[in-house]
Amino acid sequence: MKIQVRPATADDAIDACGVIRSSILECCHDDHRGDAKVLQGWLRNKTPDFVRMVISSPSAFSVVASVDGVTVGFGSASRSGEVTLCYVVPSVPSVRFAGVGKALLMAIEDEANRSGVEALRLESTRTAREFYLRNGFVAEGPAVVAFDMEAQPMRKQLRPEV
Repeated sequence: MKIQVRPATADDAIDACGVIRSSILECCHDDHRGDAKVLQGWLRNKTPDFVRMVISSPSAFSVVASVDGVTVGFGSASRSGEVTLCYVVPSVPSVRFAGVGKALLMAIEDEANRSGVEALRLESTRTAREFYLRNGFVAEGPAVVAFDMEAQPMRKQLRPEV
């Protein structure tokens, strides 16, 4: 299986939105616990229009991952280093835990390095916390609550602190 990662375009919005929504619904049960209210809050802005806006924003960098021409992952970060989205499609068994998330994160990190970003920051769900730890992030401060879910602020230093 060859994972291809490239910059996202507005034409990717529908497929990327599908990846995000299915990942939240199918992979993140430890976070939303099947609670309709929590899911509604989390999914409210996860629309093709929202994803298109993220992709088109000059203050962000977005990437898609594909396997055999099928979109299997989407990630985005602000130009200042805030990773805002990083999702992998769960419905293709050969894709989950096959390096798609890592490939997305590496592409975001590469762009952040090219842009001179000193550190990547994010708020991790319970589901993704171990993934980010394995990829060099460290917890930073206490957990916060967003959409009635716990989120752990995390950071990955890209350049030596001065």
